[in-house]
Amino acid sequence: MTSAEQVVRQAPDGLAVIDGRARFVDANPAAVLLCGLDPDAVAGAPSPFPVPDDPLPDDPATAARSGELTVAWEPGPGQRREFAYVLAPMPPERRWVVSFRDVTLSRLRERRLTAIAKAASSVASKRSLVGTLEALAQEVARTDALAGVQVLTVNSSGDRLHVMGAAGFGRAADFFDRLMECRALGAELKMLEALERREPLVVPDRYEQTMQDPAWAPLHDLLRHPRWDWFVSVPLLARGEPVGILNAFYAPGQVVGTTELEFLLAMAEQAAMAVDHAAQRQRERDVARREERQKLARDLHDSVVQQVFSMMMQARSLGVLVERGLPPTPDEVARVADDLSSSAAAVLADLRGMVVELRPAATTGDGLVSALQSLVDTTSARTGVAVSLELDDRDDGLSAQDADLLEDVYRIVAEALHNGVKHADASTILVRLAVVFHGRRRRLVAEVADDGRGLTAGDAATPAATPAGDSASSGFGMTVMRERAARWGGTVRVRQPATGGTSVRLTLPLPASLPATPAAGTAAP
Repeated sequence: MTSAEQVVRQAPDGLAVIDGRARFVDANPAAVLLCGLDPDAVAGAPSPFPVPDDPLPDDPATAARSGELTVAWEPGPGQRREFAYVLAPMPPERRWVVSFRDVTLSRLRERRLTAIAKAASSVASKRSLVGTLEALAQEVARTDALAGVQVLTVNSSGDRLHVMGAAGFGRAADFFDRLMECRALGAELKMLEALERREPLVVPDRYEQTMQDPAWAPLHDLLRHPRWDWFVSVPLLARGEPVGILNAFYAPGQVVGTTELEFLLAMAEQAAMAVDHAAQRQRERDVARREERQKLARDLHDSVVQQVFSMMMQARSLGVLVERGLPPTPDEVARVADDLSSSAAAVLADLRGMVVELRPAATTGDGLVSALQSLVDTTSARTGVAVSLELDDRDDGLSAQDADLLEDVYRIVAEALHNGVKHADASTILVRLAVVFHGRRRRLVAEVADDGRGLTAGDAATPAATPAGDSASSGFGMTVMRERAARWGGTVRVRQPATGGTSVRLTLPLPASLPATPAAGTAAP
């Protein structure tokens, strides 16, 4: 054996010769091992390396393929491998020399890191919970080529599970009821065990156990396809408490090791963060609703209650005069009737204004713009302040945005308008609404500008604000406005323009896509 032959045989990388039909002609021991070949039947065996369609150049130097290519290879069930390879021609035999190496693990690590990064980005972008968990389930299944994946969450009372993200399996709206039926028949639910123990469980050969167990009959039709083997259940833990479960169904031939489990744990952590963030946002919305009710109670007391009390006292005064034998004159009755009519009109205007402010902008038939126009018209009629709405001509597509986002925009504008009427001593207020573009990103801009008295020292957090500068305007209402904007990555700024008055400006990035539709349940052991 020559020195060159010894080098080829002992080389750690695969070296082989393939013909124009991409079949092996010869291969060194490393290539035989990597491709799972029969050492005694290498010649004629199909190779994973596609050969170029173009004819071979006469000059081998110009025919060399620069740069590595990659190809996937499955020598057997569940044995998927990826090779990085380089081809070099062997004219005039119309053969190719291929040098290749196994990059399966490195590429898998790259895909897993990318999947974790995508999941983290989805959580940070504050998408809907269903949209985030659906994307996460798809990413887990695609990254590790799994047969199926589920992400389930625990409801607020802790007595039901809901499938919020799924990949691979069909869907069934009565999934949880079927699962409980299996449990009643004696089926062992590993996912509930993992949830209770707060640690992952790995179960090999789970498919056969499930299909042969009559206790799983209610879910056999959903679990049968696609074919799977090993099963892993990883609890979602937020602040140490279980909030859901991630189920992974591995394809036949796949084995769950340390790296596979580490990837599932990382993705389960991202899913738990998404569930926790969604719960936190719901708590914030609940607090905002309580604060709105408190504000409504204050407004009713300050306006409607006092005016109704005044009406009651005026009507009672007429009764007192009659009781004392001093019937009111027609002029006195006309005056009281006039006062009662004026007070009733004021009460009606205040109540209509409150109804408009309470009406959810995103759930009205014509959307945000219509709700704001109604708010502006009613406020102007109720207060006597000239309030107008100015809209950008651009087709902004606001009606297609998330309902909660539109509701927060409406509430911010309504609060700014309320403040302008109540505190600014303004004669005119202009509400502007527009969608502007910054590169490819869209931003919604809403501004409420008045010609009132402007900012005073009490309106700003810093006593020495410049006349045309930003104000860190304090107060409970401003805090709520800024919190609403911050939920969507937006800002609220209060300015005193050089021309006078006050301007409250909301800037909000608009998401590029809509949240997903809530998913129905799917099957899981």
